[in-house]
Amino acid sequence: MDLDTLLHHYFGTDDPDAIAPEALAAAKEKLAVDFGTERDPGRRFALWTLMEAFGFAPLPAEAFAKEPGLKRAAEEYLSAAWRLERD
Repeated sequence: MDLDTLLHHYFGTDDPDAIAPEALAAAKEKLAVDFGTERDPGRRFALWTLMEAFGFAPLPAEAFAKEPGLKRAAEEYLSAAWRLERD
């Protein structure tokens, strides 16, 4: 999934700085619903990473409780992001 396409689909723009507060709230709700109903593992992971980027993703253990491979990938993603923030 392409990040710009996801941003435009959910937030109406591919520029996160241009998202109006009311659009942000509505997009977060739609994104959370889509994440909860998505069945394709790759798409679920992509939606989760977008939710994480906006600060409202569930913890990997909750998000991927029945998908150990995705849980591990999400934990590794968070670990890498944390390392990048520290540098």
